[in-house]
Amino acid sequence: MQKFFSNKKLIILMILIIVTFGLLAVTVNIRDNKKTPPVVQQVGNDVVSVVGGVFAYPTNAVKNATSEFSDLYNTYSENKRLKARIGELAQNKAKLSVVQDENKKLKQELKLDGTLTDYTTVNASVLTRSPSSWQSYLTINRGQTSGIKKDMPVMSGKGLIGRIIEVDKVSAKVELISTDNELNDKFASEILGDSKNITGVVSRYDSSTGDLVMENVNSTKNIKKGQSVITSGLGGLTPRGLYIGKVYGIKKDNYGMTNSVYITPAAELRNFTVVTVIKSSVSGGN
Repeated sequence: MQKFFSNKKLIILMILIIVTFGLLAVTVNIRDNKKTPPVVQQVGNDVVSVVGGVFAYPTNAVKNATSEFSDLYNTYSENKRLKARIGELAQNKAKLSVVQDENKKLKQELKLDGTLTDYTTVNASVLTRSPSSWQSYLTINRGQTSGIKKDMPVMSGKGLIGRIIEVDKVSAKVELISTDNELNDKFASEILGDSKNITGVVSRYDSSTGDLVMENVNSTKNIKKGQSVITSGLGGLTPRGLYIGKVYGIKKDNYGMTNSVYITPAAELRNFTVVTVIKSSVSGGN
């Protein structure tokens, strides 16, 4: 009797195994032959999708809210910064107006007709620029009839680019500050400092770095990268205050004896089509 029940259990186990493999085979066959999954699988997939959506919705909502808050904060910070900048500009404009008014009154008191910072401008277009002397010379469409004279400085955009060297009736030749002729195109300059300006001469152009080189510097002690460099007005040919560029760094010459200040030009020296000629108002100057 006991042996019968033992055989019965074995038979039942075998039947269950056969039924299980049978169901698996049927499921695979149905899946392969039908375009849609079985009903049980469809229900399972739908349940998983619904549950996943329920949990994903608050997560996505929090993520979107965080992103919107970040964008709002960045906009607020930028708006605050721009408002502060506007305030600074307004203050500087008011200060400039006061200084200009005081300067005008002082000139009247001293009966001065002009100073090193007084000049007028004449705009001109570039007529020709030879590829063989691209960094040295160009010709403009203004000459004697426009009041152009030799040695007048020339600017383009926001920086100094050179000086008039030849003048005809309706055209003039400009020698660029980037010329390889180191004997002619030099400008007395100064580096603007917090307490005392540092003077020197912008005398050459380093074609390998694209920097202007200021030599004969009276001191390099307080020179820092980023300081502005302008014309000093010394010599009488060029007004004071024409923007040249910013200090890039200080290097010693090949002998290690003297220091040269390297300046990143404010003007794009390689490509421009319009220039401005500076006509100084100083008595005896150009």
